[in-house]
Amino acid sequence: MIEPGELAELRAFAIDAARAAGRITLETFGAAHGFDTKPDGSPVTDADRRAEELLRGRIAEACPRDGILGEEFGAADGDSGRAWTVDPIDGTASFIHGVPLYGVLIGLLDGDEAVLGVIHFPALDEMVAAVRGGGCGWWQGGVDRSPARVRPTAALDQALVLCTDFTRLESPGRALERLARGAGRLRTWGDCYGHALVATGRADAMIDPRMSPWDSAPLLPVVEEAGGRFTTLAGERRAVGGSALSTNGALHEPLLAMLG
Repeated sequence: MIEPGELAELRAFAIDAARAAGRITLETFGAAHGFDTKPDGSPVTDADRRAEELLRGRIAEACPRDGILGEEFGAADGDSGRAWTVDPIDGTASFIHGVPLYGVLIGLLDGDEAVLGVIHFPALDEMVAAVRGGGCGWWQGGVDRSPARVRPTAALDQALVLCTDFTRLESPGRALERLARGAGRLRTWGDCYGHALVATGRADAMIDPRMSPWDSAPLLPVVEEAGGRFTTLAGERRAVGGSALSTNGALHEPLLAMLG
């Protein structure tokens, strides 16, 4: 188990690394640039690769015994029992189209437990960061708005529910019909931005039907330390479960029932 003092130091390290990676993305954000298509059909840019190279280099230097798992360059084994997850641009499609809702994601797994999460939005100058047992910080436009807290919406018909892509839900027509009838409002402010909105009390729930480990590992500590709940769409509390539901807690079970 990582001691609280060390976790605080690791959070400061991850925040600094996320900002440095974010600066790389801003060098070409909003400019016309090409991209490649990966085997899974998703886009990747030179900024993705360069930002991940920076993150991996910093982690290897600061924590040489820790493993690393990144979206663009895969896994590097360690022997400490800890592994960092990095997604240099979560929301590459947004990045390519000049939409500022993409984020830099950094997580830390201690065994199977996600103990640290950083979500940085370079184009918005916004960041949310948390460590296990240490609360969730929120910085926006240079202003410290900590602590980040979910909002106490108790009724689903008053809730703002988000999803990256409703068409990717299992039985999307049925699920969307249930959500449209039951939720107050539906929006598609997707990827990590939606989860950050839940953690900072600006939305009540965020649904992600498909998640990779580097997408989801940073989110669990952020959402939980903000007072919310994070599970797979099957209701399992797992940071690397392949899907994700972030809520304020009160709305979690009703939403799981609708999505099941």
